[in-house]
Amino acid sequence: MLDFYGGESLAQIVVITGVIGGGAAWLAGRAIAQTWRPLWHAIGYMLLLGCAVRFAHFALGSGTLLSLPSYLTDTLFLGAVGCLGWRTTRATQMVTQYPWLYQRTGPLSWRAKTGTAETTSGSDGDMARGPAQAPSGLPSPPDRERPHRLM
Repeated sequence: MLDFYGGESLAQIVVITGVIGGGAAWLAGRAIAQTWRPLWHAIGYMLLLGCAVRFAHFALGSGTLLSLPSYLTDTLFLGAVGCLGWRTTRATQMVTQYPWLYQRTGPLSWRAKTGTAETTSGSDGDMARGPAQAPSGLPSPPDRERPHRLM
């Protein structure tokens, strides 16, 4: 792995990419999920964050600024951490926002509660839910067919 980073020490890589960049990627992934944006937004932001981390290596650690292998290594790590942050936040959102519909099955996943919505087998074998009814006074789950638009 050190071959990708030229003359940088392992401590510089861990602090700049792991701690600073990883923390920023985790927080960015969480923020994107909290605004109900799709996962591909997180991936796009991680590409930009990879540039910022590469600049931090250059400015703080005397690393090479324009190094494609270093950028790809940093961005791959940041993308994994950002997507992990996005997924954990989305799982928490779904079971907290819609507790009558979903239950948590792990730190990264949730499933529909049995007996809450009509379920029918789709033509490709997956489960397709009928329209879910929210209890009175609570918002209904986000519609996947109609993306949320601010304006």
